[in-house]
Amino acid sequence: MARIILVAHTTSENGLPMTTTASTYQTDYLPLPHRPFGKTGQRVPLLGLGTAPGGTGLKDEEAIRLFNRAIDLGVTYVDTAPMYGRAQRQLSEIVPERREEMFLVSKALTEDGAESQRILEDNLRELKTDYLDLMFVHSVGSHDVGKVLSPTGSLAALRSAKQQGLVRHIGVTAHNNPWKVLRVLEESDIDVLMIALNFADHFTYGFDGEVLSLARQKDVAVAAMKVYGGATGMKYEQPIASAMQTDGFTDYERALRYALGLPGVGTAVVGVFSEEELEQNIEWVRRYQPLTVEEEESLRSQGQQIARQWGPHFGPVDASE
Repeated sequence: MARIILVAHTTSENGLPMTTTASTYQTDYLPLPHRPFGKTGQRVPLLGLGTAPGGTGLKDEEAIRLFNRAIDLGVTYVDTAPMYGRAQRQLSEIVPERREEMFLVSKALTEDGAESQRILEDNLRELKTDYLDLMFVHSVGSHDVGKVLSPTGSLAALRSAKQQGLVRHIGVTAHNNPWKVLRVLEESDIDVLMIALNFADHFTYGFDGEVLSLARQKDVAVAAMKVYGGATGMKYEQPIASAMQTDGFTDYERALRYALGLPGVGTAVVGVFSEEELEQNIEWVRRYQPLTVEEEESLRSQGQQIARQWGPHFGPVDASE
């Protein structure tokens, strides 16, 4: 059975607050809060599981145990990618028996349609499933968006795969170049966005401005990522401080509340290295409340300071092709 851990915070190796156990109680019977997920017609848990830490930083048996535990506790939105080390192979030990419990997500890091189709086929084979709930063009901000949108581009290939029943929903992810995401929203019919959303990068990339507004207008679902700023240097091979902690910020629950409070956000995808981190994030989403005006003002001030320290740490803001 799950533990909800109550009391004072200490800091884990990768910068997420952990707690020491003063009292515990059973939580398996408490469902995670869910939200509608745009035009997909699905409802997803407020917390999604990022598998990069498991795939690159944990032994296989540790990752498999952690992934199973997440699903047991209701974190059924499971996000993976070929770029995440051994994550898809680890998930293949879980998927055959638990497929119907999962909203399974993977990606293709390419702008080319034929390559996207090949990657999708590899993903399905590696994950031991005959369909994905969601397939993304990975990191569209780093691609030639014109090619992504072309008749021979990756989105066209994913749209064809959707018609064939190989994927149920399609979309793009982005860390940078928000103008490219706007162009995708304006010119293509996608179902889901996964974008970097945190109170500091609001001042650099501003995905929670025009991009989020247009997504809502088009009923495109939004998954938030990098809600804690991402691991320092985007390295997930071992637990290290988050980007936020290196700049002195430790109120991770407030950072998560910021992302979940943005209009249109359905889920926040968080990668964890341990059951303690998993359970802490679960407790935060269980007790989620919108930020107060005072908390918003405080985060705005802190976010401006952190943004000045970070600069465009995910890459260009408005670079042309």
